[in-house]
Order: sequence, then C-alpha cells, then structure tokens
Amino acid sequence: MTAALPPSPGDYAAAWPQYLLPQHLLSRVIHRATRSRRPWLRDAIMQRFLDHFEVNLDEAEHSDLSHYDSFNAFFTRALKSGARPLDDAALVSPVDGRISQLGSISGDRLFQAKGRDYGLEELLGNEQRAQPFLDGQFATIYLAPHNYHRIHMPVDGTLTDLVHLPGRLFSVNPRTTRVIPRLFARNERVAACFDTAHGPMAMVLVGALLVGSIETVWTGEITPPTRLSPRRLPLPAAARRTLGRGDEMGRFNMGSTVILLMPKSAPAFREQLFPGAALRLGQALSRH
Repeated sequence: MTAALPPSPGDYAAAWPQYLLPQHLLSRVIHRATRSRRPWLRDAIMQRFLDHFEVNLDEAEHSDLSHYDSFNAFFTRALKSGARPLDDAALVSPVDGRISQLGSISGDRLFQAKGRDYGLEELLGNEQRAQPFLDGQFATIYLAPHNYHRIHMPVDGTLTDLVHLPGRLFSVNPRTTRVIPRLFARNERVAACFDTAHGPMAMVLVGALLVGSIETVWTGEITPPTRLSPRRLPLPAAARRTLGRGDEMGRFNMGSTVILLMPKSAPAFREQLFPGAALRLGQALSRH
C-alpha cells in the first residue's frame, strides 16, 4: 500500500459543507430529473454531462444518444459484447474505476485514508457478517461519473445474504474520503454476501451524494426510498442465486464506490495494484 496523503485545507473546505446539505432531498431531486423522459430535459442534462466528462461511446452497445429515453438510461448504458474481456485470474475487477485503497484488513479495521479507518461490523451491519473477513483483505474502488456504472461478479458466487443499510449520502470522491470519518460505514449501502470457491465474499455497494439509487439484478431498485433501520432483503429462488464470474449483479444510478471483501485464505491481490491506480472491469485483481 502506498503512502496516503493527509487532508489539505481544500479537502476540508469541500467536505465540511456536506454536513449541512439536505443530502437525501437533493439525491431525490436528481433521481427524478435523471429519469425524466421529457426530451428537452434529457438532452440538456446529457449535453451538460458530455461537456464536462469524457465518455467513450464507441464501446457502448448503443452509441446513438437518441436510443436513450432518459439520462439515467444513458448513464447506466450497457457495453458492447467483448468490450471488457475477463483476465485469466481467480479474481477480476467487478467495475471500471480507480482504487481508493486496498490491502489487508487489520483485525476488523479497514483503512480509509491517512488517520482514518472503520470497522467491518459497522460496514456490514452485524458481527456475523463481519466474522469471515477478520484479518482478510479488501479493495475499495471508486467509480467516477464518466465510468461504466454496472457492477459485475469478480468470481463465481452464490448469494447468501442481502441487506440494505440506511445512512448518510456524503460524496465519496477522494477529497471527502480523506476528511469524513468512517465515511463508507456511515453512507447508505447495500451489502451482498456470497459463497465462492475461495470462501465467503462480500460486495458492498456504497451510495453517495446525488447517488441515492442502488439496484441489484435480484431486487431491482433498492434505494430510494430511504429507511431508518437496516433490512434484510428476501433472497431469490435458488436457481437465481448463483452468478458466474463477469455476470452483472447490480448498478449505480450515478457514480459511487464498491468495497470488495475476501477472507485471509483467498488469493492475494497483485503487487502492481495501488491506491490511485485505474481499473477496468475484468482486469486481474489476484496474482493467479
């Protein structure tokens, strides 16, 4: 793990006002606007987005913008078949994004940023879910707005538990991550637990400011609405619980963060991976 940068005055200036924002209200307004099928609103949001972010439409299944009936349909667009080949490794990246942090879990503590960590139990909602990952390993991957926003399986897995954990909606960009204590355990999130050939695995889909909507392939949209207490979501029929490596398992409607948790016995992450490194869906995470 490379040395972490301490927060700067600019980081604090960007992060602290978020405590005062009506985070869920703002996210619901964006949720409604990005799903509008009014052509003038869809086109205005889409054009403003394309003016600010580089988007490679050549790799999209549909490169013609007129195909998308809302901005959200464009934002969660599918890729062309073969656009993300899977590396021949035990674990592959579940998303396009950039590594925020990765490495070993120290007991039950995960490293967030210099001087900041958080606990497995608070991230996953209870001790039972946290137990398999004590002293294990983790990868936190940040999805920027321009990234592909569907989430795929890093390895074959059978769903064993699915829980929605309400919380705040702080931004999860690098500046905020360096400042807000226990950020990923405070934000609203969905934790999906699996059995795999390498032991238990958890994928935690973390919501963020203006990203109040998380979906899975089993449930459809989980958030919003916002709830005050955690809830276990019903598991699908046995025939639908197993997904293959590379299969889609969910998506963010706007960008956010995925935290991948593996036990100590799982294949180790590649030494070439480091905080700040870019990842593509299907790229090797493990050494073998």
